[in-house]
Amino acid sequence: MSGRHALPSRLGNLYREIAKFGLVGLSGFVLNLAVFNLIRTVAHWQTVRASVAATAVAIMGNYIGLRYFAYRDRGQEERSGQKKELGLFLFFSAVGLVIENSVLYVTTYAFGWDSTLANNICKFLGIGIATLFRFWSYRTWVFKTAGRRPEHTEAVSRGAAPAFHAPPAEPVETYFSFSGERTSP
Repeated sequence: MSGRHALPSRLGNLYREIAKFGLVGLSGFVLNLAVFNLIRTVAHWQTVRASVAATAVAIMGNYIGLRYFAYRDRGQEERSGQKKELGLFLFFSAVGLVIENSVLYVTTYAFGWDSTLANNICKFLGIGIATLFRFWSYRTWVFKTAGRRPEHTEAVSRGAAPAFHAPPAEPVETYFSFSGERTSP
């Protein structure tokens, strides 16, 4: 791919990725708020406890949406890779859960904003902040491209045969002695 066409292609891929992530995130957002408000009104749980439960439900739904919709073309080669991916997803999701619910905790218990409207606004704000973190962490650490080249992924998604790429040359290893002189292996 020429340099002239590489940037628009990368931007197009990023826009598609953001759109898919956003669609999954929107469904998770609706699920999160629905479960949160249901638990608060039916079970009468405390605000943050209900929010943590709702966030956990949304995380499970989001994993399914991200793995099988938004990032279905990214590495899932072997069973051990799936376990690692799920472990990383749960770790970064837990960090997002803490970010999201910290906002709600501070506004509810430190500022005393404990009405239904205030809880939903603060939960919305917390979800927004946590979403930025999740997008970065999922695309950087969880759903990596697994060494595939963008041209390969684009060709396969269009149904075309992928272009042949020669494997990269083996790196030449150089060893240094404690004196700083180069030695060969």
